[in-house]
Amino acid sequence: MRLLAALLFAVLLSACSSAPSESVSSGKPSSLSNAAETKSQLIQVHREWKGVPYRLGGMSKGGIDCSGFVLMTFQSRFGVQLPRTTAQQKEMGNSVSKSQLRAGDLVFFKTGWSTRHVGIYIGDSQFLHASTSQGVMISSLNNSYWKQKYWLSRRL
Repeated sequence: MRLLAALLFAVLLSACSSAPSESVSSGKPSSLSNAAETKSQLIQVHREWKGVPYRLGGMSKGGIDCSGFVLMTFQSRFGVQLPRTTAQQKEMGNSVSKSQLRAGDLVFFKTGWSTRHVGIYIGDSQFLHASTSQGVMISSLNNSYWKQKYWLSRRL
């Protein structure tokens, strides 16, 4: 029973961090340099994925986790190859301050002791992500929960 409890605890701590990927190339920047086009693409992604449930390690409309959602969005919409885990994704691109965010920037959060979360900034203090409680959705960086958990941002 203790082994099962320890295993469950380890899974919960890993949250969005699932098996690593071997592909870490940044690919082509595509329309990421055009903030308006990037935002338009991200709004379309939201329409297509809204409400898809969160599933740790998931990579389909049957269920997806935060880093998988970011990986699939960047690959399909912008031709950018990202690594699989939140920890690996936070090493990509360049650091950008919260006040300088633009559509397509990755936003990272510390949601627990060792748990990290990632989403994609779309503009107007909003970001697109796979929420553990509500699935794929748009949230506000000004929401008290996300404001408190905000950690860092990266521009690819």
